[in-house]
Amino acid sequence: MTRAVLAVMIAVVAYLVFEFGRIQASYNIVDAAKERQGYEDRIRGLENDIAALKEEVALLETHRDIDREAYKDVETSLTTLQAKIQEQTNAIAFYRGIVSPADGTAGLRVQDLKLTRGPAERAYNVRLVLVQSLKHDRKVAGDVSLSIEGNQGGTATTYSYSQLVPEKASANWPFSFRYFQDFDREIVLPAGFTPEKITIEVRSKTRSITSIEESYSWTTSPG
Repeated sequence: MTRAVLAVMIAVVAYLVFEFGRIQASYNIVDAAKERQGYEDRIRGLENDIAALKEEVALLETHRDIDREAYKDVETSLTTLQAKIQEQTNAIAFYRGIVSPADGTAGLRVQDLKLTRGPAERAYNVRLVLVQSLKHDRKVAGDVSLSIEGNQGGTATTYSYSQLVPEKASANWPFSFRYFQDFDREIVLPAGFTPEKITIEVRSKTRSITSIEESYSWTTSPG
């Protein structure tokens, strides 16, 4: 009898242990499932955050590109405006030199002289602007000549315009105007010659209008 009871008790205890283990395992499975679901929810949340951040970065990059293009447009417009202002300022100064020169002297004058490099070696372009200041009741006519002083093999040398014009080009340089006249001429310097000074002679053939002569240091400007 005692053995039978003991056997039953052992069986009951074994069953209870089995059930407890099964229940405990079920609880562990539930907890693990909940924990896994929590991780999955967190991953989805982080993925959404990443997608949102990528969209924000793309939007910021687009704004940056737009701002850069807008800045370039503003900078270009500003540069163009400054160039126009400078052009108009130069034009005002030019016409003021004709109508009302700073020194108040009437007659011929060299308003502008610019030397730039030409297409060929030792070739230079000469841009000359002549004006008649204050009095414009009649035309002034005459001719222009230039000479260039410099160094040729260690010796001071001067070349006249007729010696510097390109082959087959005319050495005649006439002018006739009432307000102003501009010229573009080409000269070719001799080999081994280093220019130092250029002299412009404007010879008037109009009565009562005096000829002028101006000298300048040899300085070239960008074309």
